[in-house]
Amino acid sequence: MHYLDIADRIWPVTRRVMGAHTFLYRRTGGRLGQALPGLPNRFLLLDHVGAKTGTHRTSPLQYIEDGDNVAVIASKGGFPKNPAWFYNLKANPDTTAQIGSEHRPVHARIVTDPEERKRLWAKGVRMYRPYEDYRARAGREIPIVILEPRS
Repeated sequence: MHYLDIADRIWPVTRRVMGAHTFLYRRTGGRLGQALPGLPNRFLLLDHVGAKTGTHRTSPLQYIEDGDNVAVIASKGGFPKNPAWFYNLKANPDTTAQIGSEHRPVHARIVTDPEERKRLWAKGVRMYRPYEDYRARAGREIPIVILEPRS
């Protein structure tokens, strides 16, 4: 069975788990959900507005610290298409991210500079090794998005 078939079959469960993660993270003010047992990486909650629908959504995402900025990788587990949140940020780049108890106003910027991309990709893979597997099977360049502070 192809991995995309499996992923499509478990997507309803994955979505419920992400919803529970988001609920727990928000409900506890970030005390629970920023870190998950057994994983070295940290999670933020990214708010985004649907590019077509205007619906407000929240996605729990792994993030990479990069000075005052944080970066998120639009891997979608190696699917051939980018995740919906990526398109939503392209259409509506000014948003907020919750990191722990902090709610940050941010501006999303897609990384286009090859050196910046190389540096951030390497940091991402050090944090979460499966990104390399995702890149190998995605058949696309996996975008990296910088979330810059805005006032």
